[in-house]
Amino acid sequence: MTEQTPPRQIRFNAFDMNCVAHQSSGMWRHPDDRSASYKDIEYWTGLARLLERGTFDGVFIADVLGTYDVYGGTNEAAIRNGAQVPVNDPVLLVSAMAAVTTHLGFGVTAGTAYEHPYPFARRMATLDHLTKGRVGWNVVTGYLPSAARNLGHDDQLEHDDRYDQADEYLEVLYKLWEGSWEDDAVVRDRETGVFTRPEKVHEIRHAGKHYTVPGIAITEPSPQRSPVIYQAGASPRGIAFAAGNAEAIFVAAPTKEVLKSTVARIRDALEAAGRDRYAARIYTLITIVTDETDEKAEAKYRDYLRYASPEGALVFMSGWMGIDLAQYALDEPVGNVESNAIRSVIQNYEESAANGEEFTVRDIAVGGAIGGLGPTFVGGASTIADRLQDWVDYTDVDGFNLAYAITPGTFEDIVDFIVPELQRRGAYPTSYVDGTLRHKLHGAGDRLPDDHQGSRYRIGGDLSTAVATTSERAAVGV
Repeated sequence: MTEQTPPRQIRFNAFDMNCVAHQSSGMWRHPDDRSASYKDIEYWTGLARLLERGTFDGVFIADVLGTYDVYGGTNEAAIRNGAQVPVNDPVLLVSAMAAVTTHLGFGVTAGTAYEHPYPFARRMATLDHLTKGRVGWNVVTGYLPSAARNLGHDDQLEHDDRYDQADEYLEVLYKLWEGSWEDDAVVRDRETGVFTRPEKVHEIRHAGKHYTVPGIAITEPSPQRSPVIYQAGASPRGIAFAAGNAEAIFVAAPTKEVLKSTVARIRDALEAAGRDRYAARIYTLITIVTDETDEKAEAKYRDYLRYASPEGALVFMSGWMGIDLAQYALDEPVGNVESNAIRSVIQNYEESAANGEEFTVRDIAVGGAIGGLGPTFVGGASTIADRLQDWVDYTDVDGFNLAYAITPGTFEDIVDFIVPELQRRGAYPTSYVDGTLRHKLHGAGDRLPDDHQGSRYRIGGDLSTAVATTSERAAVGV
């Protein structure tokens, strides 16, 4: 009798934002939606408890520092639709959510373009202490011109230049987190009165193109030292950046064929950077609409569409693509374009078109009305579980970054219907692994692994190798 291979474990991550309309514009009008409670800490603590009940890896909190003003050349449509405006700070949510959970991880989005790395290093170390090592940082380089203007710049840097700056930003952070305090620096010796041994704390003496940081890290080492590094760029330069830094990578793909290609490129890049092909967990963006049966799920989806805002969808898509979609007729095809925003969005549509599909502006508006950049899966638990397992098996993706149609209703449905079905199939965890977020994700301890770019900045690490690796990756696009 042939022994059956156990199914691959599927991982879930929740995708949210401290605002009203995150990915699905207009859904705040639905009577069951509670996204307008984003200002209330009880919404976030309740969501955290729910996600931990569903054994989610974590909640990934997006952020922007500007409005979506590409569509029509103004932010009026974004403001009218509540499209990621108003939006509050994501960092301040984490302590409260951590206080009511034990295992759930927290991925916080923060940009490298508009805040000095020194205070940011302290903020993330503080969160890592308070969460007992359950925090991650989603590294973004920025894509909204309005954010650049609000912080005193004419426009954002060019796409690849933003990543060049981000390389140095992380170099500073790794030096602070990994290379300033030795593990045994803090002694708390009551007899001698010595709290920290000064000879065990080192200045980083960084002097670079963008930043000068001569001193020590102002915080003692946290449980993970460096937080788990998340990254969401799937452009060639974004993948090059992820290859040396990312431990969890978020992507978006309209079809499983496009996703398979994206995952393969990322795994190849990880390997080319001297890391294991599976050194980073890869999650793809989807939205799930489910219920007890396929029929009830379809009815729920049709109900949701009644509240969706096509204009709001085009506001988002214009910002993500860097193209004013208001200039096109609804049935006009979107051809090859050059963008300074999220280039992977355009690449995804081009690859889909190469597979025989020609996308129009109307397709983008309808397709993005619920779920934004990711596809929407509609069906009962068995139907959705079949599709999730098929995508994982076909594409080699690790799991799914789950956006919502309504909140917390979409997440409640996933926890109540989809999670038990996947667990019954042996394809989803039934409990958490103890330890930090890094250990929960990779099972290899709390600290950065030896093959990670940041590990070279540890006390006694080979800094010349780290600097060379950064510049060489940028030069060769790996």
